[in-house]
Amino acid sequence: MSSIRIGLEIHCQLNTKTKAFCSCPTTGNEEPNSRCCEICTGQPGSKPSLNKEALNKALKVAKALNCIINKTNFFSRKSYFYPDLAKNYQISQYESPLAVHGDFQGVKIRRIHLEEDPGALIHKDNFCLIDYNRSGIPLIEVVTEPEIQSPKQAREFLKQLITVLEYLEVYDKKSEATLKADLNISTSGEKVEIKNVNGLQDIELALEYESQRQLKQPAKVQETRGWNSESRTTFLQRTKESEADYGYINEPDLPIIEISETELSKIKIPELAIEKSSRFQANYKIDKADAEVLSKNKKLSDLFEQVSKKVSPEIASKWVIRDIVKQCNITKKRIEDLNINPNHLIELLSLFEKKQITDNTAKEVLKKLVEEKPFSPEEYIKKNNLLMKSDSNKLETWCKEAIKQSPKAVQEYKQGNQKSLNFIMGKVMQLSNKTANPQQVIQMLEKLIK
Repeated sequence: MSSIRIGLEIHCQLNTKTKAFCSCPTTGNEEPNSRCCEICTGQPGSKPSLNKEALNKALKVAKALNCIINKTNFFSRKSYFYPDLAKNYQISQYESPLAVHGDFQGVKIRRIHLEEDPGALIHKDNFCLIDYNRSGIPLIEVVTEPEIQSPKQAREFLKQLITVLEYLEVYDKKSEATLKADLNISTSGEKVEIKNVNGLQDIELALEYESQRQLKQPAKVQETRGWNSESRTTFLQRTKESEADYGYINEPDLPIIEISETELSKIKIPELAIEKSSRFQANYKIDKADAEVLSKNKKLSDLFEQVSKKVSPEIASKWVIRDIVKQCNITKKRIEDLNINPNHLIELLSLFEKKQITDNTAKEVLKKLVEEKPFSPEEYIKKNNLLMKSDSNKLETWCKEAIKQSPKAVQEYKQGNQKSLNFIMGKVMQLSNKTANPQQVIQMLEKLIK
């Protein structure tokens, strides 16, 4: 695959409150065509004006990707005729993008520019309906040089880029549609562009399919292809499309953008994932793998850092990574949607650290914290009598009952099968509602069975 050259054109919706060139909200009422006006539907006489929040968020991205920012830039009309583009052109940037010549993850960034999203086509039965709620939502387009050498590298690049966008707080992954990419790929022939692929998995699959197709049959002319996610194949849409086909002209209704050094100095870049990972390793003495997992998600890393102020970082990292992430996967919850109060997690892990609750109890309560409304773990544990029991009389009663219920396991243990002791211990934990002190239980079982 060393001959493969891949370039990405990544379109990302910015999480502004209002649209790029009008005051319509970007979120809210989902009724079709309820969040649009004469500007975002391109009605005659309407006048767009640039959303300053969108510009500032795009500048943050440009800074984070080490780009040169053009102090003077302007918008153009990118003409094409399609039902989801009511005015038959898209307000974008072509001749003078916002930023150029960046570098991220060892891949050169050709340009970053601002533009507006078109509307959405809804295919229903034999009809094609149009919803203009999305029309005008601000996008940034990040264009890389064709330096990526494999589908896997492309996917990893995008994962790292999404992490940066989330840290910058310019992007919220509500659905796969909020980030999509045009994929440029060539082997030994002409470049092929695969349009509008959503989702990291589909992007990698589309590149894998297309690279194999081109290795067997190199492209003789430039092609634009689509991606069928069901059949996992690309298909021809058109040939020989170039930037000239869009008939770019300057947007006369928007002024030239002048960006001063003073304005640029106000754009602050927070600590990003790679710096956070290094700091976690140095300050909290956690290993590299755990630090990288934590730092890849801003909400997760913030939660870990808050909890680590009161609880051992080793315990905090283990429980955040192992149990919170696991529980999110089981419940299909996004980590971003977690509603865990850090103080409640501190309460729970402090009890565990002080050996006042068992590992099993901590897991069960944490599961409830992820799935249910916030509550005080300490109050819940005391109310439900879940504090660890170390009273020898109670432990002996449970152990004797477990031995009585497990004659086969007892016999196997006496014959040298150490694993059988775990079975009997599980019975004790059952009888004690998972509150028996595990270390004392093992000692007592060994003593009683001998």
